[in-house]
Amino acid sequence: MDVNQPTARSGPVVATLALAGTVAAIMQTLVTPLIADMPRILDTSASNAAWVVTVTLLVAGVCVPVSGRLGDLLGKRRMLLVCTVPLVAGSVVCALASSVVPMIVGRGLQGMGMGMVPLGIALLRDVVPAQKLSGSIALVSASMGIGGAIGLPLAAAVAQYADWRVLFWGAAALALMIGTLIFFVIPDVPAAAKGQRFDAPGAVGLAIGLVSLLLGISKGGDWGWTSGTTLGLLALAVVSLGAWGFYELRTRDPLVDLRTTARPRVLFTNAASILIGVGMYSFMLIAPQLLQFPEATGYGLGQSMLAAGLWIAPGGVMMMIVSPLGGKLINKHGPKAALIAGALVMAVGYGIALPLMGTAWGIMLVGIVINSGVALAYGSMPALIMSAVPVSETAAANGFNTLMRSLGTTIGSAVIGVVLAQMTITMGGHTLASEGGFRTGLLIGCGVALASAAVACLIPAVRAGAAASSPAEEAPADAEPARA
Repeated sequence: MDVNQPTARSGPVVATLALAGTVAAIMQTLVTPLIADMPRILDTSASNAAWVVTVTLLVAGVCVPVSGRLGDLLGKRRMLLVCTVPLVAGSVVCALASSVVPMIVGRGLQGMGMGMVPLGIALLRDVVPAQKLSGSIALVSASMGIGGAIGLPLAAAVAQYADWRVLFWGAAALALMIGTLIFFVIPDVPAAAKGQRFDAPGAVGLAIGLVSLLLGISKGGDWGWTSGTTLGLLALAVVSLGAWGFYELRTRDPLVDLRTTARPRVLFTNAASILIGVGMYSFMLIAPQLLQFPEATGYGLGQSMLAAGLWIAPGGVMMMIVSPLGGKLINKHGPKAALIAGALVMAVGYGIALPLMGTAWGIMLVGIVINSGVALAYGSMPALIMSAVPVSETAAANGFNTLMRSLGTTIGSAVIGVVLAQMTITMGGHTLASEGGFRTGLLIGCGVALASAAVACLIPAVRAGAAASSPAEEAPADAEPARA
C-alpha cells in the first residue's frame, strides 16, 4: 500500500488506534488510587511498593523505541498485536497478585505494551488519506493524555466502590478488546524496512542507558540526589548512552538513526517534546494534591480521590475536542505553528492558575486550558517528525519521540517532587507541601511551557516548493507553508 493511499476503512482504523492509545494510558494511571494502600495490600514497605509505579516507567522507556523499530522491520499491525499480549498477561498477573514481586512483574509486562501509540501514529501515514492525516495524527497522539485524565476518576471509582482486583481484571478485558479490534480492523501494511536487520546490541545498550537514567531521575528524590547510588546510575547513563551513540553511528542498520534525529527539524521537535512533557506533568502532579489536601491548610480543598479525579477529567475531554481542531490548524498553518500555539496555551493555563488555585472550579478551568495546549502540542509532534524522516523509519522515529515525552514527564516529576519536598509546612505531626511550594511548581510549569515555545520557534520549515527527493518529504499534509 502506498503512503497516504486513501482507504475506505480509515475511520474505524483511526478510532481503533485512538482507543488503543487511551487504553495504554489508562494502564499507566491504573494504580494511582492504590498507591497509598499498596504497602497494606501487598504486605510490604512503602519503598518496595513504589516499584509498582517505577517499573512500568522503566520497561516502557526501553520497549517503546524497540517496538517502533520492530514495527518498521516486521510490520506495524503485527507489532500492535504483539503489544496487546503483555498488556493482557500483565493485567492478569496483577489481578492474581498477593505480594509485591508478582505485582511488579505484572506492571512490568504492562509497560511492555506502551509502544502502541507510536506504532499507531506511524501506521496512520500508511493507511489514512492525506487530507485526513493531520487530524488523525492529532487525535491518536493526544490519546495518551486523554486516557490519563479520564482513567484516573474511573480507577478511583472502582477502587473506592469495588475490590482493587477489579481494576486489573477490567484492564485485561480492555486490552483483549483492543487486540480483537486490531486483528479485525487494522489492515496489514507491508513493512517499510523489510530486509534490514534488528540492531540487538543497540537495543541492549539503549536499555542500559535508559534504565540508568530513568531510575536515577525517578528515584533520586528517595535515595538522595548526592547519594552514591543516584550519582553512580547517572554516571552509568552518561557513559553507556555515549557508547551507544558511538556504536549507532557506525552500524549499518541502527536501532535509532542518530543522523536522522540530528536533523534540526527532528532535534528541536524532540527537545520541545521533553519540555512539553515537563510542563504537562507539573500540573498532573500538583492538581490532585491541591484538591485532596485538607481545608485546614488554608489552601487545600479537601476533596476525595474520586472527586479530585472528576474535577480533573474535563481536561481529558477537552483534549478529545481540541485534537481535531489541532489537525485543522496543522493543515492550514503547519505543525510548527500548532506546536508553538500549544506551548503558549499551556503557559496561559499556568498563568491563570496562580489566582484560580483556591477553588475546585478554578483548578478544573486551569486543567482545561493546559490540556488544550497539550492536545495541540502532542498532535503536532508526530507530524513534524514524519515530515523529516524516511518512511522506513517512521515507527522508530515516533517511538523515540514518545520516549522524549516520557523523559520529560520523568524529569517533571523529579523537579516538582524536589520543590514540594523542600517547601513544606508541618500540621498535626505531618509534613505537607506548602502553598508556596505549589505556586513555585506552577511557575516552573509556566516557564517550561514558554521555553518549549521558544525551542519550537527554532524548528526549520519544510518548503512547500522543495522537490520530494526523499521519503521524508512525501507527506504533503505534514509540510508547512514556505512562510512558516
